[in-house]
Formats: sequence, C-alpha cells, structure tokens
Amino acid sequence: QVQFVESGGGVVQPGGSLRLSCAASGNLFKFNNMAWYRQAPGKQHELFASISIGGGTTYYTEFAKGRFTISRDNAKNTMYLQMNSLKLEDTAVYYCNSRAISFNWGQGTQVTVSS
Repeated sequence: QVQFVESGGGVVQPGGSLRLSCAASGNLFKFNNMAWYRQAPGKQHELFASISIGGGTTYYTEFAKGRFTISRDNAKNTMYLQMNSLKLEDTAVYYCNSRAISFNWGQGTQVTVSS
C-alpha cells in the first residue's frame, strides 16, 4: 500500500505560481504511473496531469497544457506539480494518486486563486 501526503497549496492571486509536492510512503511509488487530480466543491476527482514510471512521458488535459508541469523523483518517492499562470477556476483541492487510482486518497492540498 502507498500513502500520499500532498503539500504546497495556498492562496495566490491570478497569474501567480505554486509548486505542489506529493510525498509517497512505501516502495511502490517508483513502479507506478502517477497523476495529479483535483476536486472542486461538489465534483469528483478530475485527472489533469500524469507521468510515466520513468518520468519520460507526461500527459496534460487542455486546461493544464502550457501552464502546469508534472515531474517526479523516484529516489525521493516524490512527485511535483509546478503551476504557473494560475486562474480563478484553478481553485480546488489537489491530490495525487497512481494513474489507475490504485491507492487511498491523501488529505489533498487546497489551492485558492483569488484576487
């Protein structure tokens, strides 16, 4: 089993940046394709970025392309998300999990974009 601790969220103005981290416990992190998800109030978890086991292949949904960058460090059991040019609609709780959602959700990290 893997447990996740997301961090790095906060309150930022439109156009600002944040860097999220996802620290994973256990030994299975490096064997899994990973992803970032977000959940707006009243909605389900939404995948918007993923990264392959070795980090060489990434995927972004349209709203994340060009603004967000996913990366990982398997030696540190950690995944990152650099978010730039944040918009009001990026406000949500951000989570990490495997691409197949194989593990329990962590507590997430709140990102609030507000002027």
